[in-house]
Amino acid sequence: MTSKLRFVTGNANKLKEVKAILSNGSHPIDIDSQELDIPELQGTTQEVAIAKCRRAAELLGGPCITEDTALCFVALKGLPGPYIKHFLTALGHDGLNKMLDGFPTREAWALCTFAYSAGPGTEPILFEGRTDGTIVPARGPGHFGWDSCFEPLGTGLTYAEMPTDQKNSISHRYKALEKLREHLQSLAT
Repeated sequence: MTSKLRFVTGNANKLKEVKAILSNGSHPIDIDSQELDIPELQGTTQEVAIAKCRRAAELLGGPCITEDTALCFVALKGLPGPYIKHFLTALGHDGLNKMLDGFPTREAWALCTFAYSAGPGTEPILFEGRTDGTIVPARGPGHFGWDSCFEPLGTGLTYAEMPTDQKNSISHRYKALEKLREHLQSLAT
């Protein structure tokens, strides 16, 4: 493993979160980022994550991580899932809520999938984190995806309303990154 791990993203908020989470703890991981234009294939979250990471490793010629996030509605049997970014762009926070009008539940889960490739030609390894919650009318700043309309169970706050350290200690991204951290530490020993 290189001294800096390359995270393929063009999302400044996501990069900031990942750096904050991985820089904590007894074995901090230094992250560098690179934005690449990689077309996303359609499929399950896992299929999308593997294809994206495989292509990123080819383009970079070395090890990297990629991330895919899904927001899954129980009433819609997991949709919009990995297509949440497109749904949010088309409908906004209010539209995401209206999609659930008439259904008996607003339960949802946030799923983060990090893929790690040791380099071109290696099969990416997936690390997933899940947080259960509810879709609520938007509360808090709306500058980071759907954070303002997702309330993790038992918190009473949306991700957007939480202080950064609170969100970064319970989020789906944190859970996936902890699994990735364990894997990377096992490679270093």
